[in-house]
Amino acid sequence: MAQDEKKIVANRKMVRRGSRIEEFVLILLILLSLVGVVISDYSPSEGYRYWMLMIVIFGFISVFLGIVESKKQTGSLVKDILVVQVIHWLGAMLTVIAVFLLLQAEKLNSESTGMVILLILALATFIDGIRLGWRFCMAGIFLGTTSVISAFFQDFVTIVIFLALIIISFTLYWEKRALRRA
Repeated sequence: MAQDEKKIVANRKMVRRGSRIEEFVLILLILLSLVGVVISDYSPSEGYRYWMLMIVIFGFISVFLGIVESKKQTGSLVKDILVVQVIHWLGAMLTVIAVFLLLQAEKLNSESTGMVILLILALATFIDGIRLGWRFCMAGIFLGTTSVISAFFQDFVTIVIFLALIIISFTLYWEKRALRRA
């Protein structure tokens, strides 16, 4: 095999591995979000606590993906990626703390607090997706849509599960299609 062919094969393997990680992360984020939807539906007060925890988990996942992405790109330093990610998710966490303070001041109830925190998580995830890739944007769109759907539909869990299945199916289809092209 020629040297150029070896480089092409190695590059394809790295792209597949990176996209598989991103695909897994999207599915994980959606599954964690579905758990949060069920918890929020069952107990709104526990729901907002769950979404606060998800801010931290999503932040750690973003940092991990940022490091993976920085290794794929020449000239990107892990330190620079980490600084941007930490600032981004720290800002989201401070916003969530502010919402929690509004809850403590009785300006919000626990049900609306959970939805607001979910919207903050949706926005933070979507914006991070601009840096990390379209799958994170999809997760952010899913989270934002979930928050709005939960406000308008009594039996929103079924709708959200259906939406999650559509997004996961689309992602798997798109990934398979991209791998065939490569």
